[in-house]
Amino acid sequence: MRPHPHRPLFAHYTRIPIPTSPQPPAGRRRNRPRRFRIAGADLSASISVFLIALPLSLGIALATGAPLQAGLVAAAVGGLVAGRLGGAPLQVSGPAAGLTVVTAELILQYGWRTTCAITVLAGAAQLVLSAVRVARSALAVSPAIVHGMLAGIGATIALSQLHIVLGGTPQSSAVDNARGLPAQLADLHGPAILVSALTVAVLLFWPHIPGRTGRIARTVPAALVAVAAAAVLAVLTGMKVPRVDLPSWSSHALPGLPEGPVLGIAAAVLTVTLVTSVQSLLSAVAVDKLVSARKEPRTSGMRADLDRELAGQGAANIVSGALGGLPVAGVAVRSVANVSAGAVSRHSTMLHGLWIVLAALFLVPVIDLIPLPALAALVMVIGFQMVNVTHIRSASRHREVLVYVVTVAGVVLLGVLEGVVMGIAVAVAVALHRLAKTHVTAEATADGAHHIRVRGQLTFLAVPRLSRALSQVPQGDDAVVELEGSFMDHAAYETLQHWRDAHVAQGGRVEITGRSGHRFAEPDAGTGSAGLPGSADPTHSARSAHTCCRPWTPWRNHHCDDHAAAPSLTPGLASAGAAPANWPPGSAPSSGTRRRWCARSWPGLPARGRRRRSSSSPARTPGWSPA
Repeated sequence: MRPHPHRPLFAHYTRIPIPTSPQPPAGRRRNRPRRFRIAGADLSASISVFLIALPLSLGIALATGAPLQAGLVAAAVGGLVAGRLGGAPLQVSGPAAGLTVVTAELILQYGWRTTCAITVLAGAAQLVLSAVRVARSALAVSPAIVHGMLAGIGATIALSQLHIVLGGTPQSSAVDNARGLPAQLADLHGPAILVSALTVAVLLFWPHIPGRTGRIARTVPAALVAVAAAAVLAVLTGMKVPRVDLPSWSSHALPGLPEGPVLGIAAAVLTVTLVTSVQSLLSAVAVDKLVSARKEPRTSGMRADLDRELAGQGAANIVSGALGGLPVAGVAVRSVANVSAGAVSRHSTMLHGLWIVLAALFLVPVIDLIPLPALAALVMVIGFQMVNVTHIRSASRHREVLVYVVTVAGVVLLGVLEGVVMGIAVAVAVALHRLAKTHVTAEATADGAHHIRVRGQLTFLAVPRLSRALSQVPQGDDAVVELEGSFMDHAAYETLQHWRDAHVAQGGRVEITGRSGHRFAEPDAGTGSAGLPGSADPTHSARSAHTCCRPWTPWRNHHCDDHAAAPSLTPGLASAGAAPANWPPGSAPSSGTRRRWCARSWPGLPARGRRRRSSSSPARTPGWSPA
């Protein structure tokens, strides 16, 4: 039987519903918990970071004079606590070389148990700073100060560990270590020097092995290979060198109540808080740049939340200090290794902390084979690398070498907090000197005009020099004032404005230009034409008159707020009620609405900032006159 032409094929058959499983409600489906999964890239990256962190943690603990377990505790807590709670998912935290000098001074002055209590208090201070959301303020510190602080710490570390490399014992300060170095060179210890030399050689040459062999070899961290080679050499030759001796965890020292002067404890807490916070936040910003520049694997939503990162570091320091560990901070070396190994989430950081815990529990016999001179050589190389030539060149290029040198000298000679304070003071002095350093020159050209050039920022400090140069222009002569700066305060503005009005009233002509030669023109009140009186380029002057975006025009909310400036330096339109030649098509002002458009916008100005707000009141649009 043929089906009806207007009915679909097989429509005469009975439809049998196919049984399906009942669908859960939409809300229940959305709230169903996800299954926990760990990406393979995170697993491999965690192993790479663990192999780097294990010898570094032991070496930093050795350099500070703390119990060796304290380095392992800080590494594990940094991975598990800071990795879980921090705002930078791919940043690896743990004991940092930048904290070595600070921690060593605290242990020497207050003892280990009080140092742990100071670490707990510093963590609480970081939580308070995170709650008031001041993490971004730490980035206001000049890079020259931060790099100088790290360089000074690196130099201090290198001097102290050099004594252990040569078979001796370091002194309490960098000055004492420098003074005692000649005597140490006269009393060398052969086995310690041999083990250290092998460690340094492997560290320096391992990353530069050429060819395919080098690519395969670099999958194993150089720090692990160097320490392992030194341990094998010491075991096979039977050298008598001091080795790592991890005591039982049952005898591990925990924090006690702080003992010492209140001001001294407060200064110590402030120092630890400052160093750990600044280093962690700067490292988080650097990790952001590495992640954004990485092509594979691509990650989304990895931008660091600096306030959350500061809270995570504070929680990690509280836990680390309570468990008898070193202070914790974000570490650039391990973070770079984590990103380079292809980590895609915070699981890699947390797994690295788990591997540290397992190694501290089950690999103690293997760890006890590591020679102490090898760890000292490892930390010494890191200290030398903290004195970065690139940072010195950057400070020189930005004319901040003085800030860098003063910070380095202050950290080495006095201490970290004192050096940072000295660096901040010098940076402020340099900034004020630049603000007050203004060159004002006046010269007469061949055509009889007078050219006045102002280089630098025009503040009230430069008003006497500016007035002296302006007074050299004879009455009635042409003058060109070239402003090569980005700031003019009210005193300088009034001086320049009053002189210009007086000079024009006496028959002279004044042209004010910027660094690029662009004229700051305005309509002539007497003629109603755009441009300065007697302007040689009326087309250019008219085009300038239609521009409300001037270097000296006050800006508010990305809008040209010209009513706050004087009319002479903030031009209006050529005539009332007439749209300028470059008015956007179809946007001529109506009789009830007055609008002004910027013919030239500043770099980076969004499109919505190129239009003045509408207003039906002529008083709110000073560039217009009533129609």
